[in-house]
Amino acid sequence: MTLTPIEQIAAQGGPAADEVSGRFPVVVGVETKPAAERDHLMADLRFGEVFSDHMARAVWRADSGWGERRLEAYGPKAMAPGASVLHYGQEVFEGLKAYRHADGSVWTFRPTWNAARLNASARRLALPELSVEDFLASLVDLVRADVEWVPSEEGSTLYLRPFLYASESFLGVRAARTVTYDLIASPCGPYFKGGFHPVSIWVTDEYHRAAVGGTGAAKTSGNYAASLLPQLEAAERGFDQVCYLDSTNTHLEELGGMNVFVVARDGVVRTPALTGTILEGCTRNSIIQLLRDRSVDVHEEHIALDWLVEALRSGEVTEMFACGTAAVVTAIGRLAGRGFDEQVGAGEPGEVTQSIYDELTSIQLGKLPDRHGWLYRLA
Repeated sequence: MTLTPIEQIAAQGGPAADEVSGRFPVVVGVETKPAAERDHLMADLRFGEVFSDHMARAVWRADSGWGERRLEAYGPKAMAPGASVLHYGQEVFEGLKAYRHADGSVWTFRPTWNAARLNASARRLALPELSVEDFLASLVDLVRADVEWVPSEEGSTLYLRPFLYASESFLGVRAARTVTYDLIASPCGPYFKGGFHPVSIWVTDEYHRAAVGGTGAAKTSGNYAASLLPQLEAAERGFDQVCYLDSTNTHLEELGGMNVFVVARDGVVRTPALTGTILEGCTRNSIIQLLRDRSVDVHEEHIALDWLVEALRSGEVTEMFACGTAAVVTAIGRLAGRGFDEQVGAGEPGEVTQSIYDELTSIQLGKLPDRHGWLYRLA
């Protein structure tokens, strides 16, 4: 089986944490929150609302490359109103998590995948690439500086958000000659606080997430900004999320920020093929591997909406789920769109959905063997 460029880089792994630590030294004089204040902030965690003490930063200049690596205080930073990112959206980002294991050690999951995808997105947005070593070093140094911000509660993690953006101040339409890399961290509670409940999905035929030749395969802010209006309109209809079709309104592509899987009664699992318009998800790739480890027949192919609707009606399709870093796996209980409204299976998480969620999260938390070498120790 031919590996994608991202898969190839991820398969190579990277240097151990101790080999890269220290590349982002702490700036002298950074004040950290007292333990009591930190504990108060972490007592009732939601997604992305609380941030740790430090952030990692590096700056790229066209005439000198990457430099100015450091850890500094998390907080507002000066940015010129003319910064290119504010006008032309030249920005890419990633998302991954740090997990505290039962012995107190802290790990992350397949970080070289995120490094490879960040660079793939950067190439599409005409941004400079960051070496895998620098990417890993920023994670290691930040997490070690803020290790007390990694939650210990079941299901809670430290969410890590690396991003690259055009920080040069100018209004001409060209690639920036000064680019900043930042990494921030946010302790987060369990994504499903009320339990692992299926979500309802509205399939839009009015809006499209991406088109061939566009930025669909890049993790860039503009893709998410364009998804906000469809999401609001779906919510007004009573739905939790939006699923996008290809530009011909024929085939499923993905949710606004999650890949999609379809489970058939005969055990075959299908997911939309990577066509250049779909984000190549780390969680998606991991699930495919875990299913194939079970000898499940997994097809990466075009999934026609008309076929899917009929398959739901006939019972040929028994489960659907979405996947991504934040929620890991999300069961889909209802799929609707113009002219159809179908319950998925029994309307509860199916056997495959639940078991793949349990297996993947157990690997991430160190409760099951990491037979693929996906875990990377940070601290």
